[in-house]
Amino acid sequence: MAVVEIKGLIKNFGDNKILKGIDFAIEKGEVVCIIGASGSGKSTLLRCINLLEIPTGGHIFFHGEDIAGAKTPPTLLRTKMGMVFQQFNLFNNLSVLGNCVVGQVKVLGRKKTDAEVIAMQYLEKVGMDQYINAKPHQISGGQKQRVAIARALSMEPEALLFDEPTSALDPEMVGEVLKVIRDLAESGLTMIIVTHEMDFAREVSNRVVFMADGVIAEEDTPDNIFGNPKNEKTRAFLTRILNREN
Repeated sequence: MAVVEIKGLIKNFGDNKILKGIDFAIEKGEVVCIIGASGSGKSTLLRCINLLEIPTGGHIFFHGEDIAGAKTPPTLLRTKMGMVFQQFNLFNNLSVLGNCVVGQVKVLGRKKTDAEVIAMQYLEKVGMDQYINAKPHQISGGQKQRVAIARALSMEPEALLFDEPTSALDPEMVGEVLKVIRDLAESGLTMIIVTHEMDFAREVSNRVVFMADGVIAEEDTPDNIFGNPKNEKTRAFLTRILNREN
């Protein structure tokens, strides 16, 4: 059974139709990268999966349970499907360690001492264990994003969602964050990653999904998507991106 399965997902904002019937599934341990132009619906899809946006129609199944219409509190769901945002979303008044502890204590009900042990494990994993007393304003963008990843991992989720995790970073900081995500991919964590880093998508994903105009235009292996795309919109998008990079 898929960890997450989406059937006929629709999301409108007023008269603006953003998602127009998405069918999508991800298996345990799979890494799926979602690519596409700005405005294609990538981030909205991710936010619907995590119920940060409530779907207008369709179904989202998590281990076979339709969470879009369920009574399960979204906060509880988000402990099982963590989210890493473009803008880090750290608590500025808390230390690095505090950011990784607060959710465990308040949502999962862990003792603070236990939560600190778990947080330290993941801060060490992302190379931020030496900065536990720093506040967010005292560290770089790349370091903030690594703390945000450690915070999400500290909740010990079944799957992790990344929404353009490098788009707010200076170019020299992108590599350090992508390395952390690569390591997580190799560890077998289930991940859905919205990204504009094409080389990264090609390298780490089991499957690449190309979105255009609120639908999934094409999905396939990285080799097929980047080497032999079948959809004209996929070809045009990749040609435009690769020409810009060159």
